[in-house]
Amino acid sequence: MEPFVSVLVPVRNEERYIERCLYSIAAQEYPRDRLEVIVIDGMSDDATRAIVGRFAAESTLSLLLVENPRRKPAPAMNAGLAHARGEIIARVDGHAALAPDYIRRCVHALEESAADCAGGALQSEGDTYAGRGIALAMASRFGVGDAAFRTGGEGGEVDTVAFGAYRREVFGRIGGFAEDIDRGEDDEFNYRLRDAGGIILLVPEAHASYTVRGDFGGLARQYFGYGRAKPEVLRRHPAQARWRQFVPATFVAALGFTALRALDGQPRPLRALLALYTLVATIATASAIRGRGWRYLPPVAAAFACLHVSYGAGFIAGTLGLAGGPAADPARPGAHQSTEAPG
Repeated sequence: MEPFVSVLVPVRNEERYIERCLYSIAAQEYPRDRLEVIVIDGMSDDATRAIVGRFAAESTLSLLLVENPRRKPAPAMNAGLAHARGEIIARVDGHAALAPDYIRRCVHALEESAADCAGGALQSEGDTYAGRGIALAMASRFGVGDAAFRTGGEGGEVDTVAFGAYRREVFGRIGGFAEDIDRGEDDEFNYRLRDAGGIILLVPEAHASYTVRGDFGGLARQYFGYGRAKPEVLRRHPAQARWRQFVPATFVAALGFTALRALDGQPRPLRALLALYTLVATIATASAIRGRGWRYLPPVAAAFACLHVSYGAGFIAGTLGLAGGPAADPARPGAHQSTEAPG
């Protein structure tokens, strides 16, 4: 018999995408009686709850709607865990849609290996002109580094995945999601799992799509938040640090330093830095838009700059913030949350 799978979907104000997400889960090539969906709603003030309720009434899929008064993803995941009955716990965001074989492939990978988590490749999509440019940038190594689940890569052991399927016992071993980290809870959990000797597999044959932010303001806020969370995540898990994680902050710091020198009458370092970045960004942009048309050159180039500057500035802000007070106990963040199946 196939393992029972609980799919946790943390959402807030996802009226544009949640129905597509739920339809993709309902279309999974996995026994319907071995699958449940738990949508954890962060007090949405749009039509999200109504759409989920209507879907639950019309679908034969087992679907539970749970409230998340704290609104953030980590409390949402912990609340979902408290209700989940599955032997396998999978996370899917409301912005995402799974290929029909996604869950089957991830579960099969877990059954055929000693891995604790398995997740697939992520294809970024945009539903606006700017969003399509952002999606192309986020599929580029220049845009997001060597994150294999985003840029494509061979299957095997990786640092982290986007929408992972976890063995239930993982949460008993290392606890739940860290509720004191906003926007970095997935990385923190996966790094904690690896620190504990856990194995995370990328299953490149399993595909999911994700609709990116449709404007640069939203992208900047998102990646500033990711950057701000990363120093605390790395402080707790220094063994998981990689050189690529420091590149945007180094670039922003160099940009600030050379800008100050330019104000002091020495513009050449700033000009050199900008010329070098422009050269590399131009090459990366040309590669990213190959076959897509030159009309995507402006949004892709803008997306690269937005990703790097916002993440780097957030990383610096997070680093400076760490000096302001005592750090939270990194031992078992989120472990106070129950992860046992009810009944």
